[in-house]
Amino acid sequence: MNDVVTPEAVLTAASYKSGSKPIWCPGCGDYTVLNAITKAFATLQLQPHEVGVVSGIGCSSRIPAYTSCYGFHGIHGRSLAAGTGLKVARPDLTVIVTGGDGDGYSIGGNHFMHACRRNVDLTYIVMDNHVYGMTKGQASPTTEPDWDNKLSPGGTGVRSFHPLVIALAAGASFVARAFSGDPNGMADIITQGIRHPGFAFIEVMSPCVTFRPEQRDWKNHVHPAPVAPTDDPALATRRIMTDDGFNIGVLYAGNRTVYPDRSGKPTQDVPAFEAEFAL
Repeated sequence: MNDVVTPEAVLTAASYKSGSKPIWCPGCGDYTVLNAITKAFATLQLQPHEVGVVSGIGCSSRIPAYTSCYGFHGIHGRSLAAGTGLKVARPDLTVIVTGGDGDGYSIGGNHFMHACRRNVDLTYIVMDNHVYGMTKGQASPTTEPDWDNKLSPGGTGVRSFHPLVIALAAGASFVARAFSGDPNGMADIITQGIRHPGFAFIEVMSPCVTFRPEQRDWKNHVHPAPVAPTDDPALATRRIMTDDGFNIGVLYAGNRTVYPDRSGKPTQDVPAFEAEFAL
């Protein structure tokens, strides 16, 4: 648990930052993702003690420690399991799950699909840089099959995982793509994702300047999606399957029933829950 911040009349992005200084590589896109998340919290005027930030393992999974909200740093690939349990047990909390492409789509891939299917009301932000950055540059599920590097000479030859399409097929209620080089646009998308009822999946293109320095050029390729968001998953899938991978914005916003289907209040208070386990 991080330090609880005393409620202020007007909360700013700084109100949600802890005293821990981020230790990402200079130029890492995750810095602006953290800033966008705290800006979204400020836009919504969420009280820090009413927010839970959950993560797994990896560079991007350090984010809970850098916020003043309640934080949980879980084990590799299990962030969505922990986040789902938290939201179901405490539906009154705003739950944000953060991670990377390795954590979320490799060992955590099964949790990813089933989290989309369940449609619990939480927001999953994945910082995708197509590489395992914390463990020295191995290919990740989203790495291009022909990416040549010391660990996979000539590339892996394995087709890249397509998270946006998987999310739609599995039943995510909100699907979007953002770019860390567009902090204001990213903050707006995160705000929309938090507001949206149901499982909101946001893929953030967050360059790894250490192991994928060529990704600095992403800023010259990203562009707003040329079409408005749709609530038709088939149409959204066709759009995503045929785009160039650089369309930014909300791509799908559906209206599935949220699980579990109940009001946003706890079923019992904490003392009553603790009493059930008294010896």
